Amino acid sequence: MPTENVICMKWGTRYDPMYVNILASSVRRHLSRPHRFVCFTENAEGIDPRVEVRPLPELPLDPSLPERGWRKLTMLAEQLADLEGRALFLDLDLVIVGSLDPFFGEPGAFRIIRDWNLSGGWIGNSSVFRFEIGRHQDVLDHFLAHFSEIRKEFRNEQAFLSAAMRRKGILDYWKDPWCLSFKRHSIRPLPVSLVREPKPPGPETKIVVFHGQPNPHQVLSGWHCLRKLRWVKSAGWIRENWKIGD
Repeated sequence: MPTENVICMKWGTRYDPMYVNILASSVRRHLSRPHRFVCFTENAEGIDPRVEVRPLPELPLDPSLPERGWRKLTMLAEQLADLEGRALFLDLDLVIVGSLDPFFGEPGAFRIIRDWNLSGGWIGNSSVFRFEIGRHQDVLDHFLAHFSEIRKEFRNEQAFLSAAMRRKGILDYWKDPWCLSFKRHSIRPLPVSLVREPKPPGPETKIVVFHGQPNPHQVLSGWHCLRKLRWVKSAGWIRENWKIGD
Protein backbone atom coordinates (compact mmCIF):
# COMPACT_ATOMS: atom_id res chain seq x y z
CA MET A 1 0.00 0.00 0.00
CA PRO A 2 1.48 3.40 -0.95
CA THR A 3 2.27 6.02 1.67
CA GLU A 4 -0.43 8.67 1.61
CA ASN A 5 0.09 12.38 2.30
CA VAL A 6 -1.99 14.39 4.77
CA ILE A 7 -1.14 18.09 4.70
CA CYS A 8 -2.16 21.26 6.47
CA MET A 9 -1.08 24.90 6.54
CA LYS A 10 -0.52 27.37 9.36
CA TRP A 11 0.35 30.97 8.71
CA GLY A 12 0.05 34.09 10.81
CA THR A 13 -1.30 34.03 14.37
CA ARG A 14 -4.93 32.97 13.95
CA TYR A 15 -4.17 29.40 15.09
CA ASP A 16 -1.52 28.40 17.58
CA PRO A 17 0.62 25.23 17.34
CA MET A 18 -1.89 23.31 19.48
CA TYR A 19 -4.18 23.15 16.46
CA VAL A 20 -1.48 21.46 14.37
CA ASN A 21 -0.59 19.04 17.14
CA ILE A 22 -4.20 18.04 17.81
CA LEU A 23 -4.86 17.57 14.09
CA ALA A 24 -1.76 15.39 13.71
CA SER A 25 -2.76 13.30 16.72
CA SER A 26 -6.29 12.92 15.35
CA VAL A 27 -4.97 11.75 11.99
CA ARG A 28 -2.78 9.15 13.67
CA ARG A 29 -5.83 7.80 15.53
CA HIS A 30 -8.15 7.77 12.53
CA LEU A 31 -5.99 6.82 9.53
CA SER A 32 -4.79 3.23 9.34
CA ARG A 33 -3.01 3.64 6.00
CA PRO A 34 0.73 4.37 5.97
CA HIS A 35 1.00 8.14 5.75
CA ARG A 36 3.05 11.28 6.22
CA PHE A 37 1.62 14.26 8.08
CA VAL A 38 3.12 17.50 6.81
CA CYS A 39 2.51 21.07 7.95
CA PHE A 40 3.51 24.01 5.76
CA THR A 41 4.25 27.00 7.97
CA GLU A 42 6.54 29.99 8.43
CA ASN A 43 6.82 29.34 12.18
CA ALA A 44 7.39 25.81 13.50
CA GLU A 45 7.76 26.84 17.15
CA GLY A 46 5.66 24.61 19.41
CA ILE A 47 4.82 22.04 16.74
CA ASP A 48 5.20 18.38 17.75
CA PRO A 49 8.50 17.00 16.40
CA ARG A 50 6.59 14.05 14.96
CA VAL A 51 5.03 16.46 12.47
CA GLU A 52 7.00 16.97 9.26
CA VAL A 53 7.39 20.72 8.85
CA ARG A 54 8.04 22.30 5.47
CA PRO A 55 8.47 26.01 4.59
CA LEU A 56 5.34 27.94 3.76
CA PRO A 57 5.40 28.54 -0.01
CA GLU A 58 5.65 32.18 -0.98
CA LEU A 59 2.65 33.91 -2.51
CA PRO A 60 3.27 37.47 -3.74
CA LEU A 61 0.03 39.12 -2.61
CA ASP A 62 -0.60 42.51 -1.04
CA PRO A 63 -0.68 41.83 2.74
CA SER A 64 -3.28 44.55 3.23
CA LEU A 65 -5.91 42.55 1.30
CA PRO A 66 -8.64 40.73 3.26
CA GLU A 67 -7.82 37.11 4.16
CA ARG A 68 -9.57 34.84 1.67
CA GLY A 69 -7.48 31.67 1.92
CA TRP A 70 -5.58 32.31 -1.32
CA ARG A 71 -2.41 30.76 0.16
CA LYS A 72 -3.98 27.31 -0.10
CA LEU A 73 -3.52 27.50 -3.86
CA THR A 74 0.25 27.17 -3.43
CA MET A 75 -0.39 23.49 -2.63
CA LEU A 76 -1.06 23.06 -6.38
CA ALA A 77 2.55 23.78 -7.35
CA GLU A 78 4.32 21.32 -9.63
CA GLN A 79 6.94 20.81 -6.91
CA LEU A 80 5.46 20.59 -3.40
CA ALA A 81 8.47 20.19 -1.10
CA ASP A 82 9.48 16.50 -1.30
CA LEU A 83 5.96 15.11 -1.59
CA GLU A 84 4.54 13.05 -4.43
CA GLY A 85 1.38 11.09 -5.12
CA ARG A 86 -1.97 12.00 -3.58
CA ALA A 87 -2.55 14.50 -0.78
CA LEU A 88 -5.49 15.04 1.54
CA PHE A 89 -5.60 18.66 2.63
CA LEU A 90 -7.17 19.37 6.03
CA ASP A 91 -7.92 22.74 7.56
CA LEU A 92 -6.79 23.20 11.15
CA ASP A 93 -10.23 24.12 12.52
CA LEU A 94 -11.98 20.77 12.27
CA VAL A 95 -12.71 17.79 14.52
CA ILE A 96 -12.10 14.28 13.20
CA VAL A 97 -14.71 11.85 14.54
CA GLY A 98 -14.39 8.83 12.20
CA SER A 99 -12.03 6.91 9.96
CA LEU A 100 -10.14 8.87 7.32
CA ASP A 101 -9.42 5.76 5.26
CA PRO A 102 -12.45 6.28 2.96
CA PHE A 103 -11.06 9.65 1.82
CA PHE A 104 -8.27 7.71 0.10
CA GLY A 105 -10.54 4.95 -1.14
CA GLU A 106 -12.81 7.13 -3.28
CA PRO A 107 -11.82 7.31 -6.97
CA GLY A 108 -11.23 10.57 -8.78
CA ALA A 109 -8.48 13.11 -9.42
CA PHE A 110 -9.98 15.83 -7.22
CA ARG A 111 -12.57 15.71 -4.44
CA ILE A 112 -13.86 18.42 -2.15
CA ILE A 113 -16.78 19.13 0.21
CA ARG A 114 -19.90 20.40 -1.52
CA ASP A 115 -20.43 23.71 0.26
CA TRP A 116 -23.37 23.61 2.70
CA ASN A 117 -24.17 27.30 2.27
CA LEU A 118 -24.86 26.94 -1.45
CA SER A 119 -27.60 24.33 -1.70
CA GLY A 120 -27.63 22.70 -5.13
CA GLY A 121 -24.55 24.63 -6.24
CA TRP A 122 -21.23 23.32 -7.46
CA ILE A 123 -18.83 25.40 -5.34
CA GLY A 124 -16.85 23.36 -2.83
CA ASN A 125 -15.67 23.99 0.70
CA SER A 126 -11.91 23.47 0.79
CA SER A 127 -11.66 22.48 4.46
CA VAL A 128 -11.15 18.93 3.17
CA PHE A 129 -9.97 18.24 -0.37
CA ARG A 130 -7.83 15.62 -2.09
CA PHE A 131 -5.70 16.17 -5.16
CA GLU A 132 -2.80 14.77 -7.16
CA ILE A 133 0.42 16.55 -6.24
CA GLY A 134 2.12 18.35 -9.11
CA ARG A 135 -0.76 18.04 -11.60
CA HIS A 136 -2.22 21.53 -11.30
CA GLN A 137 0.56 24.04 -11.82
CA ASP A 138 -1.58 25.48 -14.62
CA VAL A 139 -4.25 26.50 -12.09
CA LEU A 140 -1.68 28.23 -9.89
CA ASP A 141 -0.09 29.95 -12.89
CA HIS A 142 -3.48 31.26 -14.06
CA PHE A 143 -4.21 32.56 -10.57
CA LEU A 144 -0.90 34.40 -10.32
CA ALA A 145 -1.24 35.91 -13.80
CA HIS A 146 -4.84 37.07 -13.39
CA PHE A 147 -5.27 37.72 -9.68
CA SER A 148 -6.78 41.19 -10.10
CA GLU A 149 -9.64 39.84 -12.21
CA ILE A 150 -9.99 36.64 -10.17
CA ARG A 151 -10.51 38.40 -6.84
CA LYS A 152 -13.33 40.43 -8.43
CA GLU A 153 -15.05 37.31 -9.79
CA PHE A 154 -14.47 34.93 -6.87
CA ARG A 155 -14.98 35.76 -3.22
CA ASN A 156 -12.35 33.34 -1.97
CA GLU A 157 -9.89 30.60 -2.84
CA GLN A 158 -12.37 27.73 -2.63
CA ALA A 159 -14.71 29.29 -5.20
CA PHE A 160 -11.84 29.80 -7.64
CA LEU A 161 -10.43 26.33 -6.95
CA SER A 162 -13.81 24.70 -7.57
CA ALA A 163 -14.27 26.61 -10.82
CA ALA A 164 -10.79 25.66 -12.03
CA MET A 165 -11.31 21.95 -11.33
CA ARG A 166 -14.76 22.09 -12.88
CA ARG A 167 -13.26 23.49 -16.09
CA LYS A 168 -10.83 20.59 -16.07
CA GLY A 169 -13.72 18.17 -15.72
CA ILE A 170 -12.45 16.60 -12.50
CA LEU A 171 -14.58 18.30 -9.82
CA ASP A 172 -16.07 15.62 -7.54
CA TYR A 173 -17.46 15.75 -4.01
CA TRP A 174 -17.28 13.71 -0.82
CA LYS A 175 -20.40 11.84 0.20
CA ASP A 176 -22.71 14.26 2.01
CA PRO A 177 -22.59 12.74 5.52
CA TRP A 178 -18.80 12.49 5.63
CA CYS A 179 -18.11 16.18 6.33
CA LEU A 180 -20.60 18.24 8.32
CA SER A 181 -20.66 21.88 9.37
CA PHE A 182 -20.65 22.51 13.12
CA LYS A 183 -22.59 25.75 12.65
CA ARG A 184 -25.23 24.29 10.36
CA HIS A 185 -25.59 20.75 11.66
CA SER A 186 -24.61 20.75 15.35
CA ILE A 187 -25.59 24.05 16.97
CA ARG A 188 -29.11 23.85 18.35
CA PRO A 189 -31.47 26.84 18.23
CA LEU A 190 -32.24 28.89 21.32
CA PRO A 191 -33.61 28.15 23.89
CA VAL A 192 -32.80 24.43 23.40
CA SER A 193 -29.08 25.19 23.13
CA LEU A 194 -29.12 26.60 26.66
CA VAL A 195 -29.78 23.18 28.16
CA ARG A 196 -28.57 20.64 25.59
CA GLU A 197 -25.11 20.15 24.13
CA PRO A 198 -24.55 20.49 20.36
CA LYS A 199 -25.90 17.63 18.27
CA PRO A 200 -23.33 14.83 17.94
CA PRO A 201 -22.51 13.66 14.42
CA GLY A 202 -24.02 10.46 13.09
CA PRO A 203 -22.09 7.23 12.49
CA GLU A 204 -21.37 8.04 8.83
CA THR A 205 -19.71 11.38 9.61
CA LYS A 206 -15.91 11.49 9.56
CA ILE A 207 -15.17 15.19 10.04
CA VAL A 208 -16.98 18.14 11.62
CA VAL A 209 -15.80 21.44 10.15
CA PHE A 210 -15.68 24.59 12.30
CA HIS A 211 -15.71 27.20 9.54
CA GLY A 212 -16.05 30.75 10.82
CA GLN A 213 -17.01 31.03 14.49
CA PRO A 214 -16.80 29.33 16.91
CA ASN A 215 -13.51 27.45 16.79
CA PRO A 216 -13.06 24.07 18.54
CA HIS A 217 -11.15 25.48 21.52
CA GLN A 218 -13.91 28.02 22.14
CA VAL A 219 -16.61 25.40 22.66
CA LEU A 220 -14.69 23.15 25.03
CA SER A 221 -16.11 25.08 27.98
CA GLY A 222 -19.13 26.61 26.26
CA TRP A 223 -19.47 29.59 23.91
CA HIS A 224 -22.05 32.17 22.97
CA CYS A 225 -22.52 34.98 20.49
CA LEU A 226 -25.35 37.31 21.50
CA ARG A 227 -25.15 39.24 18.24
CA LYS A 228 -26.11 36.12 16.25
CA LEU A 229 -28.17 34.58 19.06
CA ARG A 230 -26.00 31.46 19.22
CA TRP A 231 -25.34 29.58 22.43
CA VAL A 232 -23.21 26.44 22.64
CA LYS A 233 -22.87 24.28 25.71
CA SER A 234 -19.70 22.30 26.33
CA ALA A 235 -19.92 19.04 24.39
CA GLY A 236 -18.50 15.71 25.51
CA TRP A 237 -18.13 14.42 21.96
CA ILE A 238 -15.87 17.36 21.10
CA ARG A 239 -13.66 16.87 24.16
CA GLU A 240 -13.34 13.16 23.34
CA ASN A 241 -12.20 13.79 19.76
CA TRP A 242 -10.38 17.13 19.77
CA LYS A 243 -7.37 16.21 21.88
CA ILE A 244 -3.79 15.02 21.82
CA GLY A 245 -3.45 11.32 22.48
CA ASP A 246 -2.67 8.34 20.32
